[in-house]
Amino acid sequence: MKTIISTRMELLARKEQIALAHEGFELLEQKRVALLDELLRAAHAVMEETHTLEEAAANAYRALARAEATAGAEAVRSTALASRDDLLLDVTGLNVMGVRVPLIEPVRVARSMIDRGYSIVGTSTTIDEAAAAFEAEVEAIIRLAESELRLRRLAVELQRATRRANALKYVLIPRLEQERDYIEMVLAEREHADHFRLKLTKRALERKREASS
Repeated sequence: MKTIISTRMELLARKEQIALAHEGFELLEQKRVALLDELLRAAHAVMEETHTLEEAAANAYRALARAEATAGAEAVRSTALASRDDLLLDVTGLNVMGVRVPLIEPVRVARSMIDRGYSIVGTSTTIDEAAAAFEAEVEAIIRLAESELRLRRLAVELQRATRRANALKYVLIPRLEQERDYIEMVLAEREHADHFRLKLTKRALERKREASS
């Protein structure tokens, strides 16, 4: 054990540190429970949105196959090139249990036939259906990406809170309690020794008085 100053002041300081450590541990435990609840909700959202994306992807590729079979692969490719556009996302942050998680502002990917940039005249309706299906898939990807990022951030914070709680419970608090017990033992031994010396001094004084009388 490291050198410890065994005084009543140090004993009071250790007891206060132990109380604060226990309070910090309780707060971390409450945070861990709340984070776990949020983590489970985020995991459930990821599972649902993954299923939604899988369905949207399957629908999109079925629509693409129909469009290529009806209008031809070359017509589909040229239409796709004509309708290419940038998709700007507004990503902000949301505070969840003290954790900053990404929040993607709702964005509508679906466009009207006019806004897609290709000529409506002479374009097969199957191409329009394929375009709409892939736009729905992109929206599903965005929603899933947001949920996955939230899940990862919550998982990291939960691990961090768990490590801190374990450090308090299994390292800091036991060490402080051990130091407290050591100081109490030293003080008790010192008090016992002082009491013993006091008794010896008292007896010596009594014998001296008896001898002088």
